[in-house]
Amino acid sequence: MLKIIFPTIMLLPLTLLSPQKFLWSNTTTHSLLIATLSLQWLLPTYYPHKNLTPWTGIDQISSPLLVLSCWLLPLMIMASQNHLQHEPLTRKRIFISTMIMIQPFILLAFATTELTLFYISFEATLIPTLILITRWGNQPERLSAGIYLLFYTLISSLPLLITILYLHNQTGTLCLTMLKLTPPMPLNSWTSLLSSLALLMAFMVKAPLYGLHLWLPKAHVEAPIAGSMLLAALLLKLGGYGIMRITLLVGPMSNYLHYPFLALALWGALMTSSICLRQTDLKSLIAYSSVSHMGLVVAASMIQTHWSFSGAMILMISHGLTSSMLFCLANTNYERTHSRILLLTRGLQPLLPLMATWWLVANLTNMALPPTTNLMAELTIMIALFHWSTPTILLTGMATLLTASYTLFMLLSTQRGTLPTYITSIQNTTTREHLLMALHTLPMLLLILKPDLIS
Repeated sequence: MLKIIFPTIMLLPLTLLSPQKFLWSNTTTHSLLIATLSLQWLLPTYYPHKNLTPWTGIDQISSPLLVLSCWLLPLMIMASQNHLQHEPLTRKRIFISTMIMIQPFILLAFATTELTLFYISFEATLIPTLILITRWGNQPERLSAGIYLLFYTLISSLPLLITILYLHNQTGTLCLTMLKLTPPMPLNSWTSLLSSLALLMAFMVKAPLYGLHLWLPKAHVEAPIAGSMLLAALLLKLGGYGIMRITLLVGPMSNYLHYPFLALALWGALMTSSICLRQTDLKSLIAYSSVSHMGLVVAASMIQTHWSFSGAMILMISHGLTSSMLFCLANTNYERTHSRILLLTRGLQPLLPLMATWWLVANLTNMALPPTTNLMAELTIMIALFHWSTPTILLTGMATLLTASYTLFMLLSTQRGTLPTYITSIQNTTTREHLLMALHTLPMLLLILKPDLIS
């Protein structure tokens, strides 16, 4: 664990001391080295925990997410270069440092075996994200977006803290490996019901469950490209990961908790997919699609079977890569046309033909077309839900249909159609952007060859 966390922390002095000419190249190569080094965590082992130390341990649930978070840091740095082109050097340094400061906290949150440390790192990711949104966001509403994010997260995570303290009082330990050995709480009492509800609450807001998702489109639309990638690919996964961890810990849950959350999650997948069909803003369309995908993850992790857990895991990884790639593509469009409105930025395929190929690839993976891990994940989750209760097939089927339709709508409205008359010249695509898209696509295509790494 330390051989990844130390180099990540050493990225800070590197950004602060690099000369201006080598700032981007130094940070990108260093973080790419860390990302390649982190791939060793994916190798499956016989032991339940890899690299177990007194406070961290890596198991099958956390290793794919850890590798994903290491993999996305260089991609975020690469994506923000153009966005920060005209900023003074000190601001560039502060921006990269903010992105790097989130990284150790995310790694700690995914790898910790101790609930208090998990809570601290879960909350600490909030501050740098807030700085990114409120300082480098594009639009004037970025302050209100930051306030939404802050208050939603804080209000929902206070019950989590109280319940963690209550758990410690009851069991005498907060170490996850020990908590697995303690007898589960009695199901019928009100305290156990309320405590499981409070434990899940913070993660439901983070994941976002439909109904608690209002901070997400706002934060996504206002954030700079790195902030959007970070939110979509990693911070939403903290919610899903927390649900998977805590549901394993709480033991079999009562149906009072199952039904409302499952119904909300599946209904939300349906509702947000239909909201996507009416969006005018490209970034908020992608943000709402994140809500519908994470709804499936929440639904799957509430059932608590092997199938549903592995499906939720694969969906989290593939959604992290897909939505991050879609945000990058939306950003390349925005940097050229300075508008995110779908009516104003259509017909770009004849101008940027190679970018249109990346658009097609990203949209097909978002639609869960074979052979992508998204398809495998959605099928696994649907089968698990169908076995749990047959009528869910109606909701999941409708959601899949709507996902396909809004994805095609997004592809057609950005790439096809007549070119608006005001676009006379457009900046060419750069090698950096193609490399960025390739580094998103490559893991998606390679993972389907050996999906047991992430399931």
